[in-house]
Amino acid sequence: MAGKWRLTITRDFSASHQLRNYGGKCEHMHGHNFGVEVVVEGDRLDDNVHYLMDFKELKGLTSAVLDRLDHKHLNEVECFTELNPSSENLAMFIYRELKDSLPKHVRLAEVSVSEKDSSKATYWED
Repeated sequence: MAGKWRLTITRDFSASHQLRNYGGKCEHMHGHNFGVEVVVEGDRLDDNVHYLMDFKELKGLTSAVLDRLDHKHLNEVECFTELNPSSENLAMFIYRELKDSLPKHVRLAEVSVSEKDSSKATYWED
């Protein structure tokens, strides 16, 4: 059986949002320091450096996506003007924006978004 490698990085961003149709306090504008966890995997290492990919590169690619959300009111960001900016939808957005920017031999496994340490939403595609 061949082995695999999995890399995980964490980033964060700050933003406000409102959950439409929530029927409670979260329907009002409020903010979070969102935590983001990105997991990539692959079954072969780079021939020269012998790593799946550079952590610095993965952090940079992720930060480029998060820069579009950081210090914004998420309901006003183009993709969330109708779609609720829930943690679930944020995870899906980040995943879909990030997946095609990875090296060809690296696969995006999942993206998680947390509003606080005690809970997170994770998105992945089969």
